[in-house]
Amino acid sequence: MQCLSTKNMYFMTVATGSKGNSSILICGPTRLIIDDGVSYLRLKRAIESVGLTFKDFSGILITHAHSDHVKGLETTLKNTKLKVLVPKEMYPELREIVPKDRVIFIKENNKLNDTEITLFKTSHDADCSVGFIITYNNKSLAYITDTGYINRKYFDMLKHKDIYLIESNHDEEMLRNGPYPPFLKARVLSDHGHLSNKMTASYLDKFVDENTKYVFLAHLSEHNNTEELALSETKEKLKDRKTKILIAKQNEQSELIEV
Repeated sequence: MQCLSTKNMYFMTVATGSKGNSSILICGPTRLIIDDGVSYLRLKRAIESVGLTFKDFSGILITHAHSDHVKGLETTLKNTKLKVLVPKEMYPELREIVPKDRVIFIKENNKLNDTEITLFKTSHDADCSVGFIITYNNKSLAYITDTGYINRKYFDMLKHKDIYLIESNHDEEMLRNGPYPPFLKARVLSDHGHLSNKMTASYLDKFVDENTKYVFLAHLSEHNNTEELALSETKEKLKDRKTKILIAKQNEQSELIEV
């Protein structure tokens, strides 16, 4: 357990992948869970590992309502007093597991204490799917997962962040030659599917600058990717920058990083 400075931003992934996704962000008095696709006990252990409890958290942000991002939500709400922060358009998909009195509707631009939360649309086969840019004390995180592409109109706002979490889901050749049925391959490769290693590396090349401290490559496919392939694509594109590139894992929480 480390001493947490109120001036800095802290981030860690609890899990990421098709079996469950969740992360933790600490910005002074504002502590956020991003997605809740893991068991209550696993999330509780992760929170306690950094010296906090659920009572210390401000709420739960949700990127979209697919099971691997929300399947732990119902149990978390039963065991805590936390509220869920989502755009109004997402709530119909969550209505059965999130009571109306446990929701706070958020807009494109939001402020929670001294933390700014900006939403941008992602392209995925969910009724509402978003990413986040979260800023605190001149430190920033871009959180981009489950999207077939990133709209060019968001490029400027996504540049120059201290931390990126971005999916690097599949190697295109492995996917095309892999075990998925044709309809599933087409879904993953579509504009409403997932980012390939090559696409992710290309986007990061546009966004990352000399001030970027960390990149987390997330949501790697169990069948259509390897850590080595994902790392090599991104490292090649960012070879002139000093950014630390980390693989966010399905079954292992990351270190708690600080910027």
